[in-house]
Amino acid sequence: MKCLPAAFLLVACCSPVLLLAQQPTADLILVGGRIVTMDPSRPKASAMAVKGDRILAVGSNDEVLAYGDAETRTIELQGNFLMPGFIEGHAHFLGLGQSMMMLNLAGAETWDEIVEQVAEAAKLTPPGEWIVGRGWHQSKWKNLPSPNVGGYPTDAQLSELTPNHPVLLTHASGHMSFANAYAMRLAGVDETTQSPAGGEILHDDSGRPIGVFRETAQGLIGRVRARDEAKRRPTERMEQSMRAIELASQECLRKGVTSFQDAGSSFSTVDLLKRAASQRKLGVRLYVMIRDSNNALETLLPKYKMIGFGGDFLTVRAVKRSIDGALGAHGAWLLAPYDDLPNSAGLNTATIPSVTRTAELAVQNGYQVCVHAIGDRANREVLDIYEKMFREYPSSIPRRWRIEHAQHLHPDDIRRFGEMDVIASMQGVHCTSDAVFVPKRLGMRRSGEGAYAWQSLLKSGAIVTNGTDAPVEDVNPLASFYATVTRQLADGVTFFPEQKMTRMQALRSYTIDCAYAAFEETEKGSLVPGKLADLVVLSNDLTNCSDEAILETKVLYTIVGGKIAFQLEDMEQVDRSDN
Repeated sequence: MKCLPAAFLLVACCSPVLLLAQQPTADLILVGGRIVTMDPSRPKASAMAVKGDRILAVGSNDEVLAYGDAETRTIELQGNFLMPGFIEGHAHFLGLGQSMMMLNLAGAETWDEIVEQVAEAAKLTPPGEWIVGRGWHQSKWKNLPSPNVGGYPTDAQLSELTPNHPVLLTHASGHMSFANAYAMRLAGVDETTQSPAGGEILHDDSGRPIGVFRETAQGLIGRVRARDEAKRRPTERMEQSMRAIELASQECLRKGVTSFQDAGSSFSTVDLLKRAASQRKLGVRLYVMIRDSNNALETLLPKYKMIGFGGDFLTVRAVKRSIDGALGAHGAWLLAPYDDLPNSAGLNTATIPSVTRTAELAVQNGYQVCVHAIGDRANREVLDIYEKMFREYPSSIPRRWRIEHAQHLHPDDIRRFGEMDVIASMQGVHCTSDAVFVPKRLGMRRSGEGAYAWQSLLKSGAIVTNGTDAPVEDVNPLASFYATVTRQLADGVTFFPEQKMTRMQALRSYTIDCAYAAFEETEKGSLVPGKLADLVVLSNDLTNCSDEAILETKVLYTIVGGKIAFQLEDMEQVDRSDN
């Protein structure tokens, strides 16, 4: 007879009473809900138990309640919807917090409104100090500013009202900025200043710069502001940075985001985030892509790789580059010229050899590569770089390299994502936000063939992830989820509906597929015993509620590592924490 392991014999001889005594006790139980686990082996449940920062059990109410005792905190979900916490697949964490500390220009419907906002801020700002804002988008204004150059305002009106302050207003996309005369004077920008490679200074008919700086040209003003910021006391700068981290964390948690893939931070910012993580001041889990010069990457990449630092709140194992700009700023690099700007095919913001060198450094140091590419030319060039790297540095393990945005593709390149296992890191809300001007930029044929081609990419076998690119858009995943499953604009028009995702595809793109894109699918993205207890409770079931109800959905609880990080005030009555 075959001998049985001693451990098996011990368990077999134990009485049921002894087994029950050995069963771990939950710290937190959530019961009476509609749970979607994203786990194929048990896709739905009604209750789950948490011990420490990990999921202990998922199942029926009776199954899970057996893990509780008098000390267990129990939350009655009252039929509400529980799912894995949203994973923000591409956004800018520190930028999100900083955007909440400056003028918000996103709601302005005209250039005049923005001028008025800045003028009011000038009354409250000491002379000589910078006035900064973000969120303007000329394609979404009700009417063209007057005067304008190609639809963009000139600085005359703003400069007249702000003679004593430098002003820098960043475009919603982050790929263009507007500066007043004071700021341009500080930067030494005049009629003789040449546009840098990968950027453009816009001029009027007389050759005078109008204050609009595209892509890399933004650095002309940005460097001056950075120089002035560096003059502030180190303690003041640190306090401001930590405040930005706090604001970004709070905003994410209010919106149900438990993990955040940060799409490009310098080594110095990673140092800041590491400090915050060590002090337990990161409210959400960060996956950071390092964005710095190749010289810095060559020197520092071996020292900065970290996984699960600070109690699984900070991971750094990817590098980020950008090869073009944004479509809204006419900076996306296209194979053919813009329909509404026929003398331009966009901007190549980093050379092919430079991006290739970054990829080589990543391979040598075991980092993932993530490259921003929006236009069809940009995406093709990045795919070509990846193909070259995969051929020259073969690996039996999928590298999970990503293209960030992948917004506008040539049909011939869509299949390459699946064939090469390249992840399309996309943002659903960009589709409906940008669709008001996409056909103007690309024409109907190019828009239909490859604009936000989610279903085409999925059919190729590619992984498609979701996010918001905050602060470009609101970090709210429900708005992006709605855009992903409806592609419906504010006026009711549906933008190429054949590319809509199903509800479950969209949920995957915001949970388990996002986790996969960061090598974290064994730790998060689905509700499975042993994984991190990161979850969100919503007022509506995203799998079957009406489209309209998605946008009306409230975040009731956000739980990170088994701890309630956000709770809607009127939900306190259903929390049986004093049992």
